[in-house]
Amino acid sequence: MSRVAYVNGRYLPHAEAAVHVEDRGLQFADGVYEVIAIVNGRPIDLGGHMTRLARSLRELRMAMPMPARPLRIVLREVVRRNRVRNGIVYLQVSRGAYKRDHPFPPPSVLPSLVVTARSGVAPSASMVENGVGVVTVADQRWARRDIKSVSLLPNVLAKQHAKDMGAYEAWQVDRDGFVTEGTSTNAWIVTQDGTLVTRPLGHDILAGITRDAVLRLAREAGLTVEERPFTVDEARAAREAFISSTTAAALPIVRIDDAVIANGVPGSITRQVWDLYEGYMAGPGAEDWIDG
Repeated sequence: MSRVAYVNGRYLPHAEAAVHVEDRGLQFADGVYEVIAIVNGRPIDLGGHMTRLARSLRELRMAMPMPARPLRIVLREVVRRNRVRNGIVYLQVSRGAYKRDHPFPPPSVLPSLVVTARSGVAPSASMVENGVGVVTVADQRWARRDIKSVSLLPNVLAKQHAKDMGAYEAWQVDRDGFVTEGTSTNAWIVTQDGTLVTRPLGHDILAGITRDAVLRLAREAGLTVEERPFTVDEARAAREAFISSTTAAALPIVRIDDAVIANGVPGSITRQVWDLYEGYMAGPGAEDWIDG
């Protein structure tokens, strides 16, 4: 089956889908995006993703490409046409196509909307069972990481460095030695007394939708949670560590740089968090495509 993409009002074969050469997403990275998990044909936390999309657009003074309900219909249709039961749907909004000039184009220029979907992006069973490694890198991104911008070059370079080093992810570190987040994930540790720790929200990290769900589920399960910065040294000495994201869920970390975490296998609290999130995706996290 050939894949199908949605581009500015048209469903097109994936190989033929394209935006204008002067689209501002291409020219300036002037756009935002969302990645939504699909489990058994249903979106996970769709409402949260739509809320975050609207916030990112507001922060960049960019218009929604269409009202929320039609947008949900487009997302559902792209998933249906690609026959995705378990995977992701990706949407990207740019400020539109206009002659290359730094100031915003006139209001008559409409935003561009691209939607794609594909199957099979979840961590392998081996990764969940055995855990993965991360490396640390200097955080070189811009100051508004709370906006889910398509400007991801520092993330790309950090992720490639992780791959070159045989690791799954890179944890980015601020000037004071504190971990901010991964290239596409939020960072967590479990202290020796069993407390879950993750960096608080602010302009320096993205408000992860999975992060929010994990916080809520952990607290409901009676786990102790702290939202505070933690250093690389604290992470290396942690009882456990994991990352969270739409595609990684709550994936165990067993190595940070050259330091083995605990005894080198996923810990009991991380496994509990994974199980809690799996149950969430099979239950209340799986939403209807059309609300109301």
